[in-house]
Amino acid sequence: MRSEQEMLDLILNFAKNDDNIRAVVMNGSRTNPNAPKDVFQDFDIACLVKDIAPYVRNKNIPPQFGEILILQEPEDMQEPPAENDGHYTYLMQFKDGNRIDLSFDPAEQFKSVIEDSLTIVLLDKDGILGNIPPSSDVDYWAKKPIDKQFQDCCNEFWWVSPYVAKGLWRGELTYAKCMMDGVVRDEQLMKMLAWYFGIKTDFKKSPGKLGKYIKADVEPEIWAELESVYCDADFENIWRSLFAMGSLFRKLAKFVAAYFDFHYNQQDDDNVTDYLKKIKNLPQGAKNI
Repeated sequence: MRSEQEMLDLILNFAKNDDNIRAVVMNGSRTNPNAPKDVFQDFDIACLVKDIAPYVRNKNIPPQFGEILILQEPEDMQEPPAENDGHYTYLMQFKDGNRIDLSFDPAEQFKSVIEDSLTIVLLDKDGILGNIPPSSDVDYWAKKPIDKQFQDCCNEFWWVSPYVAKGLWRGELTYAKCMMDGVVRDEQLMKMLAWYFGIKTDFKKSPGKLGKYIKADVEPEIWAELESVYCDADFENIWRSLFAMGSLFRKLAKFVAAYFDFHYNQQDDDNVTDYLKKIKNLPQGAKNI
């Protein structure tokens, strides 16, 4: 596997030998002083160019950086839809394990490229980027919620939980799991957990993408409860996970509410929890609840 220095030299030589490229910056985990270092960190590279056209759908570019394992060009895709904001990107996973996310951006849009607090300058041929603050993950620190955000999170968590229960009662595995894992857990529970993490860290640390750094700063028992909401395809295990999710959400939400002096709607919690229990115990084929 090529070393970090070998990869950076490769990127910079590519840019230095192309007069159309005027500056190169890097951001992401490799520029984050607080991110654990490992061999799987991407090289998130943005090249600021005078003319974007030579880099659009140019099949000669990726092979210059190594033997490709798999390539993706987001701006040339329909699903998910392209951003269409003027840049073009090659996401390149190489067979030796390295990965480069290489974007080409119009030089006049440099301000949007360097606004990320994790940005470092690798090359600036014309001095257009000016003095950029030292790389920091401050843009990614947990953010304090306002009351409306908190209330909406609680409402959505308890509103969608019955979807899971109805899916389980009907035997609809994929529907129930999608609602539980996607909307209830990954969107709302993790949002509440990030606020809890923010309180525990004085809102001066990043929870990481999808909460990957949270474990180190929450109590072991909180993490153990979180682990219990991840389950297999067994319906009884899914039911257990759903109730465990409600228990953990309740605990986190009450803590966050007390800290910010928000109101926690216990009535919604009680009503929905009782309703979930009724659905779980409802015989198959019942005509009413």
